[in-house]
Amino acid sequence: MDLSFQYFWSQITQNPLLMVAAVLTLGVILVNGSTDAPNAIATCVTTRCMSAQSALIMAAIFNFLGVFVMSMINATVAQTITNLVDLGENSHIAIVALSAALFSIVVFSAVAWFFGLPSSQSHALVAGLTGSAVAIHGNFSGVNGGEWLKVIYGLAISVVLGFCAGWLVCKLVELLFRKANRRRTDGAFRYAQIFAAAAMSFMHGAQDGQKFMGAMLLSLFLANGQSTSTVVQVPIWMMLICSLVMGFGTAISGKKIIKSVGMDMVKVEKYQGFSADIAASICLLFSSIFGIPVSSTHAKTTAIMGVGAVHRISAINFSVVKEMAMTWLLTFPACGVIAFIITKIFLMIF
Repeated sequence: MDLSFQYFWSQITQNPLLMVAAVLTLGVILVNGSTDAPNAIATCVTTRCMSAQSALIMAAIFNFLGVFVMSMINATVAQTITNLVDLGENSHIAIVALSAALFSIVVFSAVAWFFGLPSSQSHALVAGLTGSAVAIHGNFSGVNGGEWLKVIYGLAISVVLGFCAGWLVCKLVELLFRKANRRRTDGAFRYAQIFAAAAMSFMHGAQDGQKFMGAMLLSLFLANGQSTSTVVQVPIWMMLICSLVMGFGTAISGKKIIKSVGMDMVKVEKYQGFSADIAASICLLFSSIFGIPVSSTHAKTTAIMGVGAVHRISAINFSVVKEMAMTWLLTFPACGVIAFIITKIFLMIF
């Protein structure tokens, strides 16, 4: 199939439903930039290693590189989204259902952002697609259980591996630099944390960027009468649009999440911020290479918890952690139910 921008533009101008799906996909990417992408640069900004404006530009560049490079190496993460559910043979109904799923993500994520809580658009997308598929079929026959298991594995991996990696990396850093001059190491870790934040932004693009590309490709394939997409190379124009919209979302409203993750949950120093970013990046790299869809939000926040637990567990603000955990737990049922209801409503309207 032709995946050029010209062909895509001609398709959305001729198919209003495809335009709705594309706009809602961009809306989800914008919300991701507001509630998820700021995790990558949160500690770098709050430890004053970079200004928020410089960190934003860096995050946008490395988010794009993450999508580009990992799409070349392993596009399995994007394919997990397109293979997660069967939205039926009727392309009209399928696009309506996909639009409802995307709508549910925007609603839930906007509420989470209002309360300053980082939410996982990755899991919201999975839940939304599932709710829409159930609304169409009237049961769970349209849900691919094997792909759902990958999501569950990814959830466990991102939480457990993120915390453990954060603790181990921070402990190793302290052991290696225990006799070093504090003033000198503080300067060195300033630049080291900038590198680590860039790596985290890269891996965020590799994971979340691929998922959104998968949603965009799915809408295009559905518009052309195909229920799922085959393995394709994501076009560069789509990567650029994703990165720009995500960066804009972080710029206009990412400060709440930066504060929650970088300051309220655990007070971190430069070497601790470096440890958290490197640990989360390792977790996301491992998952991307093996094609396991995980949440960058979970990986980064649990890595910060692991770093905070190195000296004492009380360093972690568990009231903030509790709020985040409740948001994570509510993501699946809330987005699933919203998508189910909106699918029914959209089908009556369209």
